[in-house]
Amino acid sequence: MDFNFTENQIMIRDLARGILDKEVTADRLKMVQTDPNWCDRALWSTLAEAGLLGIAVPERLGGMGFGISEACVLLHEVGRVVAPLPVLPTVVLAGLPIAEFGTDQQQREWLVPMAAGTTMLTGALVDAASADPGKPATTARPDRNGWVLEGQKHFVPAVHLAERILVPATTPDGSGLFLVDPHAAGIELTSHRISNGERLYTVTLSGVRVTARDLLGGDARSGGQRASWIYERALVAVCATQLGVSEKALEITSNYVREREQFGVPIGSFQAVQHRSADCFIDLTAMRWVTWRAIWKLAHGMPATRDTAVAKFWAAEGGCRIANAAQHLHGGIGVDVDYPLHRYFVWSKALELSLGGATPHLVQLGQDMARSGPQELA
Repeated sequence: MDFNFTENQIMIRDLARGILDKEVTADRLKMVQTDPNWCDRALWSTLAEAGLLGIAVPERLGGMGFGISEACVLLHEVGRVVAPLPVLPTVVLAGLPIAEFGTDQQQREWLVPMAAGTTMLTGALVDAASADPGKPATTARPDRNGWVLEGQKHFVPAVHLAERILVPATTPDGSGLFLVDPHAAGIELTSHRISNGERLYTVTLSGVRVTARDLLGGDARSGGQRASWIYERALVAVCATQLGVSEKALEITSNYVREREQFGVPIGSFQAVQHRSADCFIDLTAMRWVTWRAIWKLAHGMPATRDTAVAKFWAAEGGCRIANAAQHLHGGIGVDVDYPLHRYFVWSKALELSLGGATPHLVQLGQDMARSGPQELA
């Protein structure tokens, strides 16, 4: 296992960081926060012009032709600047599975405009009546030349921006993934605004009709496995974003405790502050190793169910501790909503709970180990 970035990954990291560090300023973030859409469309267009939104789009369609590792490199940089952009839902929840499983027509129809920055997409992984992404309670029954969907999905991001929602649903022969128009008849959207300002939706499907061409890959049998495939990649994408958020929060805090003086000396010279900062560094290091281990295994087609659970546990638990310590070490200024650290705190809390907090993933890991016993480290 090699945790060193490839030349292409370093290129993507440097390109994304150069753009995001330049464009995402405190004043710009304040301005975008007043936008009910929670999206910096100008920055989205800039990333598209740089080719970064086509990171998972095949080269034959004008993209970079990369996969989950490179997408997570980009998301790490998005997290470092807490940029309000639907990169994760568009690229990971929808873009990657369309590139992997979609027909040529579906890929041309959705991936080309996605890479150009003119189309946003999303996915609905959290079923209201099923905890297993691979066994959705949402159903799809065949009807004439298409399908009729019934069910409800929770915590769906960027629905108000997306042209299609990728919806897993159980079929008579197994399950499938359906590209659903969020404005189709029979869809009810309920918006919820979370702590960082992002809008998540409850999507209720009541007799929603889709055509045969909207079934991803034309496969109504293997959607459960494919939904699990998406879910594991969504987990590491959340972890990579959290890693960027936590890394920058600790950097801001380290600079602050070096400069903030009390009793005539920097507070960073106090032993208690040093111990708290060291604990944060340990958490960050653990998050980094388990996150990139899971990403590496997924990128190489290896089983990674336990690895993704471990990574999400650390992203939630370690990210929470870093966010809390960063605010604590800043004192009163840490809770000032105009001070940059506040944005990192609310982002960290949102990512901590995204696709389940620490406890559910620890339970999942324990249940898996109870069923199949310990596995030899790869």
